[in-house]
Amino acid sequence: MKIKLGIAPIAWSNDDMPELGGDTPIETCLSEAREAGFSGIELGGKFPRNPGIINYLLEKFNLKMPGGWYGSKLLTRSVEEEWAAMKDHINLLKLVKAEVFVFADISGSIQGDGSISLSHRPRLQKDEWGNYCKKINELSIRLHDLGMPLSYHEHMGTIIQNEEDVNKFMDKTNDKTYLLYDTGHLLFAQADYERVLKNYIRRINHIHCKDIRKNVLNKSLRKNMSFRDSFLEGVFTVPGDGCINFSPLIKLLFKEKYNKWLIIEAEQDPKKANPLEYAKIGYKYLNKIILETGYEI
Repeated sequence: MKIKLGIAPIAWSNDDMPELGGDTPIETCLSEAREAGFSGIELGGKFPRNPGIINYLLEKFNLKMPGGWYGSKLLTRSVEEEWAAMKDHINLLKLVKAEVFVFADISGSIQGDGSISLSHRPRLQKDEWGNYCKKINELSIRLHDLGMPLSYHEHMGTIIQNEEDVNKFMDKTNDKTYLLYDTGHLLFAQADYERVLKNYIRRINHIHCKDIRKNVLNKSLRKNMSFRDSFLEGVFTVPGDGCINFSPLIKLLFKEKYNKWLIIEAEQDPKKANPLEYAKIGYKYLNKIILETGYEI
């Protein structure tokens, strides 16, 4: 059984803080991703919003595009308003043959604001859950009908952040709604990330493999830091350089016949963490576990 291993361009250029790697050409990102061994790369802000150019670049560097982040404001929009806002992104992803629609709700998100600590992140109120998940269900059905299933990204600083949020969300949404499973964000939110994987493996269609530096995590939690300051301090890193043991996770994926993408995604300051060097560290670590488990790449 095969599994696909890709990377996110955020290691080279940060979309929330363009000053981090903003001068790095997209060609450098793509060539180094391929050099490190990856067969796919997610859509990022440095890519032109032109499917013809994207396809040319992907072909040039022999890469696929699994999907790409979409920042939604569905909490404060109607389904029709959100669908209209999504259309250009949907069309772009279809034309570059992406497999999933990565969906995150940034309504009230504090992920880009260094002045707000994570304890003040937005939360869904008890009377908001039903209507919100009803809207998600409608979008999920529409995306499924287009052949591009929704993959909901639980994310620090947003309305779906911790394990309790994930449990409620998955319970109240339909089977066309999938979870983007992100190890780093779950551990940062103090979730039992292995339990989340076991509980929802059949409804996970995309995975971000992100590691955590435990000492920075402890500092962030102790000082109630903002998300931005936490990642600038280095809370995230690539698999093999942090405290998460990915071996039992990969074994569970193999047992459940998961054959989709694993994406290494770890936002760091590229001046402190050389993107190519860390891409190679992450690839070497995951590749070893993947092959030992019985997968082919």
